[in-house]
Amino acid sequence: MKSLITTLATTLLMSLSLSATAAPATPSQRIEPPNWWVGMRDSRLQLMLHAPGVADARPTLAPYPGVTLTGSHRATSHNYLFIDLDIAPTAAAGELTLTVGGRTLRYPLLARAPGSAERVGFGPKDAIYLVVPDRFAQGGQLGQAGMREGLDRANPGGRHGGDLAGMRQHLGYVAGLGFTQVWPTPLLENNSADYSYHGYAATDFYKIDPRFGTNDDFGAYVTEARARGVGVIQDVVLNHIGSGHWWMADLPAPDWVNAWPLDEAPGRPQASSPPAGGGVTVQVTPGGIRFTETHHARMTLQDPYASAADRKRFTDGWFVPGMPDLNQRRPELATYLTQMTLWWIERYGLSGIRTDTYSYSDRDFLTRWSARVMQEYPRLNIVGEEWSPHPAVVSYWQRGKKNHDGYVSYTPSLMDFPMQTNLLAALTEADGPHTGLTKLYEGLAHDFVYPDPANLVLFDGNHDTPRLFSLLKDDAGLARIALAYMATTRRIPQLFYGTEILMQSPLERDDGRVRADMPGGWRGDTVNAFTGAGLTAAQRDMQDWTRRLFNWRKGERLIHDGALMQFAPLDGVYTFFRFDAGRAVMVVLNKNGRPAELALGRFAERIAPGQRARDVMTGQAFTLGQTLTVPARAPLVLEITR
Repeated sequence: MKSLITTLATTLLMSLSLSATAAPATPSQRIEPPNWWVGMRDSRLQLMLHAPGVADARPTLAPYPGVTLTGSHRATSHNYLFIDLDIAPTAAAGELTLTVGGRTLRYPLLARAPGSAERVGFGPKDAIYLVVPDRFAQGGQLGQAGMREGLDRANPGGRHGGDLAGMRQHLGYVAGLGFTQVWPTPLLENNSADYSYHGYAATDFYKIDPRFGTNDDFGAYVTEARARGVGVIQDVVLNHIGSGHWWMADLPAPDWVNAWPLDEAPGRPQASSPPAGGGVTVQVTPGGIRFTETHHARMTLQDPYASAADRKRFTDGWFVPGMPDLNQRRPELATYLTQMTLWWIERYGLSGIRTDTYSYSDRDFLTRWSARVMQEYPRLNIVGEEWSPHPAVVSYWQRGKKNHDGYVSYTPSLMDFPMQTNLLAALTEADGPHTGLTKLYEGLAHDFVYPDPANLVLFDGNHDTPRLFSLLKDDAGLARIALAYMATTRRIPQLFYGTEILMQSPLERDDGRVRADMPGGWRGDTVNAFTGAGLTAAQRDMQDWTRRLFNWRKGERLIHDGALMQFAPLDGVYTFFRFDAGRAVMVVLNKNGRPAELALGRFAERIAPGQRARDVMTGQAFTLGQTLTVPARAPLVLEITR
């Protein structure tokens, strides 16, 4: 016992002296979260201690005004101890002194940044720029020591070396395009043998992957982004981890991950290749646990006729053997994931959270998790990924929805997959009563199912979908229509990096090529999106056009919170208005290969001859008459005043 406590105390004291900047250096001995704050609205805090035999220790807390040790317990493993504290509103910042098995541990309690609880998250006033950090820009030459996968830029599925330094160097580019938020795909450590760049198989929840930089580098990135008027949205994965996560070598309890005994596991014993996280195949624990793949039948959660077995398979199945599925029904794990989310928000001043594979997590946990995050940050925003084309399914998860089964969520925003599907169909299908532009019109008409449709995030594409320009058969005019719609309709727009320079991809799913390198992000690149060197005329035109559009949007209040009225599409043309009592923005999308002549009398509810109009993209001003000419294969965005 003496040697155990000596080792524990030495390691934990070293880790705690790092305060909030990093997780302990030795993965087998740690305390998480590495620090906490006074003044949080929920006074409870649960510490996870991990070290050999620590479960047998009994902690005590030296007197500290406002802080109480309310209990401790072990899980199944002898190497974990969970310590429960209560931090009253009267507690001051300082350092707690815990005694574990007769040895002293010092734990930092920090003061919150001024205004932290009242921070305003992203919303309809914002536009989001999505980057894949490994593929955006390389700013330094970081070492690979201790990491299982090195750099191989020639491999589409390998690590290419983009990092936080590169992202930071090009914040001016992102801000200059008119974007007010940036969403990087996960930056946490993914220490897997291959395919580790994507970030969705975390091996340490409190550590930035060293191939991207350090926790301090991330902090510097967020600080500089904020100085440029750009908030940072963190991508949080609650559903699963990577098979190389330090938990997997010593699970706190057998039910920490979702799995079935060998004689109960349904379905296929192997996942389709390649495993995203590497490592685990069929049997993942000495107790005889078998990998079971989710069937992705997300509607089982809303289906009044669904079987319990199908619901379990959806939420408890794994994506691939390399991504163990977490069991958030385990109370300590649910608390851990919630505190981890709060830690990143508070420590680094985030403006929002994007939650991956949202509905795959336990839905009762999601209620408690979202409620706690919004309790601490009532004006923050969370956007969940529910990859469904059905508004009824997506709306189920939005805060304020009165669901048929009584389910309650506190998550304010969702990714608008239904409207993204409709947008692509509108621009690629022939127009008809139920096809083409009609899908865009009818998609917006379904806003009645959402408690807050303006808070949905509408996107051109993301790291999991083929590139917009390729899906539109390399038609730059249609791409402009798509972006104009995203920027002006009643949504929060999100653009995937490179869309502004017409980046392409295969039409079938090919993640490595969809997430291709941003030109100019590496030394020696002959094409540079950031400076414009080597871009084609079409790429420069699209980049300039995107810059004008989103910089205009940034200052146009009608687009942020104005009312919306739409008119049913006619003859390949779709028109809608954003307006208030005194002004209007008229948006016309002409899908035809020839100019369209609009009779303006149809829109008498919103405009009249003699009003002044200004073309947002060209700056041309004119007086409205009886008709309006809309260029071929193009959007027209007009500011209209009396």
